[in-house]
Amino acid sequence: MTLPGRRKRVLIYSHDSFGLGHLRRCRAIAQGLVAADPELSVLILSGSPIIGRFDFGERVDFVRIPGIIKLANGEYTTLALGIDLEQTLAMREAIIRHTALAYAPDLFIVDKEPLGLRGEVRDTLALLRGRGCPVVLGLRDVLDDPAVLADEWRRKGAVAALAELYDEIWVYGLPQICDPLDGLELPPSVPRKTVFTGYLRRPLPAPAAASNSVAAQAFAGDARYLLVTAGGGGDGDAMLDWVLRAYESGAVLPHPPLFVLGPFMPADRQQHLRLRIQAVPQAAAITFDAYLETLIDRAAAVVTMGGYNTFCEVLSFDKPALIVPREQPRQEQRIRAERASSLGLAAVLRANGPRATDAMITALRQLGQQAPPSTGVVPGLLDGIENVQRLARRIMSRPAARLLPIAAAGG
Repeated sequence: MTLPGRRKRVLIYSHDSFGLGHLRRCRAIAQGLVAADPELSVLILSGSPIIGRFDFGERVDFVRIPGIIKLANGEYTTLALGIDLEQTLAMREAIIRHTALAYAPDLFIVDKEPLGLRGEVRDTLALLRGRGCPVVLGLRDVLDDPAVLADEWRRKGAVAALAELYDEIWVYGLPQICDPLDGLELPPSVPRKTVFTGYLRRPLPAPAAASNSVAAQAFAGDARYLLVTAGGGGDGDAMLDWVLRAYESGAVLPHPPLFVLGPFMPADRQQHLRLRIQAVPQAAAITFDAYLETLIDRAAAVVTMGGYNTFCEVLSFDKPALIVPREQPRQEQRIRAERASSLGLAAVLRANGPRATDAMITALRQLGQQAPPSTGVVPGLLDGIENVQRLARRIMSRPAARLLPIAAAGG
């Protein structure tokens, strides 16, 4: 419960240090919350090394915690400090806990990981909830294949956390597309406190902000291009290569391509792709643009791997899209792509076996004739921000006495 005469405060925790998905989703939620309430501020806890390259606007700020990334073999390592992993994890946990104590939020939102990375947010959850601060788990529409997720969450103790540590669970999607908790053995209390918000609509950046975008300046005017985006880019080079081969073939395709390589793509892969792109007439490449919404809005169509945020932007700006999903190490993008395709929201091209150039050429030509997502009628599809605003107002106005304090759990 917010104290009288005090500005409302929301704390958001985002564990990830690699990729853009978690950070961009938390940023969209934070901006939506402050836009709806001039007496509210939001602080984001994030391990992203590029969080400072984004504009957060008034009454939104961030605290950067030391970065940790997950390697291909499933092990974790520090991102930049070069010190012992366990020391880094202890530092992260301490920063999270002390920030929560100093900021004293009226609402704590945890993104995706119920206990945080390696359980680092468990004690903070118990601490804040015991002080009467409501705590919410925010989930994207798809997490992974249910069997894989069930095993992972069983090992992490995540299902018990849903029941014991969280007041509500907000799913930023719709059940007719996917229920991220489907297939899990859940206590009866968990479905009762789960709310589907709809997808998070993205607005265009303010003109003054978007004008800072080098890419937006370069592609201003009436030019219509195919935007090919690999998200963070850490695992997107295979998709970019497939699209690029279609253009290198000399086939007649509907639009010139603009490739967004992603800030996490290794420098040698970027250089290799840039040299090839330079040899294709009318093709262009950039590494990163903090105002990707502007580029999507100006595009004729989009090719994407189908991450959550780009999918929201495709829907928000009503762009025909071809999703080429990553299928390892998680099935998230494949599941989202197939559900979207079944509802007429996007086309999908899976990389089953060899990525044949002819298959991509055909898909890109069909994309030129594809109807926008708005032709598929899905009620409440983009109501996510408005519903998050409503849910936040409601839970912060709840009397603190109704929140049951629990003891901090160890381990």
